[in-house]
Amino acid sequence: MEKSGVEALPLWQICRQTPEIRAECAGRRYLRLDRNVEGYARLSPSIRREFLTYTILGLENQAEKTAAKVQQLGQEVQQISRAKYDLARESMISVVGSLPAWKLIQERVCFIIAGDVTYGMAHAVPRPEVSTGKMVRGSDLDIVIIAEDDVSKDALKDLDQAIYRKKYYLLVHQDYQEEIDYLVKDVAKVRRQLEFDSFQHMIASKIIHEGELLHGSATVFQKIKAMVEEMKVPGKIAAMEKHAAEDRKQAEISLLQADAARADAPFRNLFYTHEEGDEIY
Repeated sequence: MEKSGVEALPLWQICRQTPEIRAECAGRRYLRLDRNVEGYARLSPSIRREFLTYTILGLENQAEKTAAKVQQLGQEVQQISRAKYDLARESMISVVGSLPAWKLIQERVCFIIAGDVTYGMAHAVPRPEVSTGKMVRGSDLDIVIIAEDDVSKDALKDLDQAIYRKKYYLLVHQDYQEEIDYLVKDVAKVRRQLEFDSFQHMIASKIIHEGELLHGSATVFQKIKAMVEEMKVPGKIAAMEKHAAEDRKQAEISLLQADAARADAPFRNLFYTHEEGDEIY
C-alpha cells in the first residue's frame, strides 16, 4: 500500500486475481458480533484486517519462503496475545492488591478475559482509542468481572474505581498505551444476559462463552460456565459462526467482481467494518 499508493480494497482485488501471487494467512477466523451487519454475525479479522495484518504475499516460486514467513508471523501474533494476557493478569492482580476488602471477597469474584487475546489473534497495529482519541497498541484487553449476588455493592464500587485508575494509567503511559475495556457485574445480571434475546445480551453471552479465567475465584468461573451450557449458548454461537462463514465466502466472491469505487457494492461492509472491538455489556 505504501509503495504503490493503491487503496486496500483494489489492492486486495489485484493480489487475489493475479495467478502469480501467492497469499497465505496466519492465525484463524472467529465470530464477531456487529450491529452493522444483517443477522449481527461476521467473521473476524475482517477481510481488510486479515489482508493488511495477517497475510503474507509471495510469488508462486517462493512457496517455501512464504510458508516460513507465515509461521514466523503466527508466532509473533501468539507472542503479542500472550504478552497482552500477561499484562491483563498482572494489572488485575495489582488492582486487587490495593483493595483492603479483597481478601473478604476474593472467593466470590472472578475476572474473565475475552476477545482477540483468547483466540491467540491479538495484534499491535496502532489505532485511536474511541473516547479519548489517544493511540493505543492494537487489540484491547476485554475483561469482565463477575461477582456473586451477595457481594457488597460498596466493595464492587471500590473495585470498579481501582480498575478505572489502572485503565487510565495503561492508556496514557508511554511504556504501555494499552486499552482495557471492562465491566463489573453480578451473577444475576449474567443470568438475564444469557437469555440471548437482544444484541447486547448476545455480545455479553459470547464474551462469557469465549472467556478464560484471568484471576479470582475458579468456583465462580465454573458456575458461570455451567450457566452458559445450561442456556445452550454454545450452540447458538456455533450457528451464528456457521452463518458468518457462509457470508464471508460469498462476500469474497462478490467483492472480487465489484467496482471498488462503489460505496453500495454488495458485502462492502464485510471489508470496511465499523469496529474491530467487541462492546461489553
